Amino acid sequence: MTNAESSPNVASASTPVKPEMAAGDKQAIMKEIGTKWDKFSEPELSAIKGKDDLIAQLSAKYHMDRVVAQRDVDALLKGRHI
Repeated sequence: MTNAESSPNVASASTPVKPEMAAGDKQAIMKEIGTKWDKFSEPELSAIKGKDDLIAQLSAKYHMDRVVAQRDVDALLKGRHI
């Protein structure tokens, strides 16, 4: 029973990042996006829903091929999530 009781504690130790930290991470990522691609306004940046949305908007706004936009977004995010 001790192992069963400790298992939930182990699982909770690997829970996702706290919302405050995630919000700070997202804010930092949005700042990087705005710095790299300055055609995005502040409202446009805050409306981005995720990586695929960013790729679509980047492709449209900068008249970029989607594959190129995806490569650039992947390079900027470096495995992070929006």
